[in-house]
Amino acid sequence: MQKIIISLICCLLPTFAFADTVKIHENAPDSHIVMKGDTLWDISAKFFKDPWQWPQIWGLNKNTIKDPHWIYPGDVVHLDRASGTLHIGQIKKSEETGAGKSDSTKLFPRVHFQSSEHNAIPSISASAIEPFLSRPLIIEKNGLSNAPTIVGTYEKRVLLATGDIAYAKDLSKEQGLLWQIYRPGKTLLDPENNEVLGYEAMYLGDAEVEKIADISTLKIVKSLKEINKGDQLVVASDGFVGSYVPRVPDSQIAARVISIYGGVSQAGQHSIVTLNKGLRDGLENGHVLALYRKGDVIKEKGETHTLPDMRYGLLFVFRTFDKVAYALVMRTRLPVQLLDSALTP
Repeated sequence: MQKIIISLICCLLPTFAFADTVKIHENAPDSHIVMKGDTLWDISAKFFKDPWQWPQIWGLNKNTIKDPHWIYPGDVVHLDRASGTLHIGQIKKSEETGAGKSDSTKLFPRVHFQSSEHNAIPSISASAIEPFLSRPLIIEKNGLSNAPTIVGTYEKRVLLATGDIAYAKDLSKEQGLLWQIYRPGKTLLDPENNEVLGYEAMYLGDAEVEKIADISTLKIVKSLKEINKGDQLVVASDGFVGSYVPRVPDSQIAARVISIYGGVSQAGQHSIVTLNKGLRDGLENGHVLALYRKGDVIKEKGETHTLPDMRYGLLFVFRTFDKVAYALVMRTRLPVQLLDSALTP
């Protein structure tokens, strides 16, 4: 079934002043044909050294364009070197020769016909962050204090796995039949003042209610880790919906890496890290931050000197809570370490 996706594209007039601020790759192509699997970040990075300079390099109005459902496989992205912007064009067959010919056009409001909006090119690859969108994984302080709890197991089994039966109290029929199972994990402390920012929640699996009662019966339908009495339940989520248009924060953000997913001390490209800043600090989904390593302290001729902090990578914030946020390591020249800084570029 054909579905009409109305993509309102608002263009800003390109200026030569902006062309002086963006950094175009010396070997940047004149155009790129969008392929399945491309992302807006990847496409921008083919042309510019700073792909987060959004929406300027596309000539778009960031206050109007919230979700970039307007670029599809087969579209042609053209680079205007004079203005330092990208725009969508098309390739037509020359009537005389039949050869491919680029026909560059500026973007205007239009109706785009596609079989599904899921064909649109996303800002970043969703595969790395999907588990972090459909599960809480960060629990606010006291967030699990009143959550339903597993109080018993069938045949008094010590550990539960897929297919086993569990019993829980405080379940409500109005909240649905599908639940996720968690165990409180690491406490997240602000390294600057030791404030408790929240708790990492260890996702264990999924359960489905078979019977609601004072002590309800559940069946474990998925288990990633062993489940036991005392583990707690959170209503299953269909997935978190947010804006993933990369952009620089409007204000100065100074965050620190306080946790690396998996409990490791270092992270590489496409790893997930937790920051000690969140919604209350002005951090939003889509914000891009630069990673910095604190400069070394050296001694020279009896004097002590602190070297400048070194910028070595980029983070893409994709899910924000009140006091903390998840970010994806998009680019790095060094392993990301705990307590490294993440600042407005």
